[in-house]
Amino acid sequence: MENMTVTFAFAAGILSFFSPCIFPLLPAYVANLTGGRIDHDKIDVSRGLLLFRSLGFILGFSILFIFMGASASLLGQLFLEYRGYIEKVGGFIIVIFGLQMAGILNLSFLYYQKQWNFQYRQQKDFLSSFLLGVSFGAGWTPCVGLVLSSILLLAGASDTVYNGMFYLLVYSVGLGIPFLAISFVLTYSLAVLKKINGLLNKVILFNAGLLIFMGLLLMTGRFQVVSAWFSSISF
Repeated sequence: MENMTVTFAFAAGILSFFSPCIFPLLPAYVANLTGGRIDHDKIDVSRGLLLFRSLGFILGFSILFIFMGASASLLGQLFLEYRGYIEKVGGFIIVIFGLQMAGILNLSFLYYQKQWNFQYRQQKDFLSSFLLGVSFGAGWTPCVGLVLSSILLLAGASDTVYNGMFYLLVYSVGLGIPFLAISFVLTYSLAVLKKINGLLNKVILFNAGLLIFMGLLLMTGRFQVVSAWFSSISF
């Protein structure tokens, strides 16, 4: 089950970044982290500073997510003898998340979110960027929360606590790599935002389909079979 879950976690991280919750707000994230400003259709900021602060931000939400993964795995270990039932219930919940994301369902309580304040403070350092990352992780918006909650459900059904932590680490890497890469692109031009924004609806539908597919595999007990096949073709 591990190889397929790792791949799903990484893909889910990337897709979470390219969502209406995060991607359109990227210039605000970058400005808040660095104090940069938009000048001539690009973000005017030192790229060295951007790298330094972005790494702190990514480390912040990564540590929080890994801690959440450990907590979910520990809880799953307490009910290890009921793992089969946990997988089926978890799969059902993941399918619900996918249907919600696709717009087929409209469960208002799944849209609960905490607001993240983008106010810029003049004195900023690595620690403040790290804490901002922790704040982001603790107050994620609904469409990221649905995907993240699905990864946590998989972590809860993992064989060991370390596996659960690793899944959330992989998810964080998937979320962090495009954040860092696109942030640097924005220091050259903001045009990429307009091009990718037009594809966000397709990303949401793809993400929803991925959740539904993974949930159905868990519900029907076919996850391990597909994972074994997936491992056999992996290099």
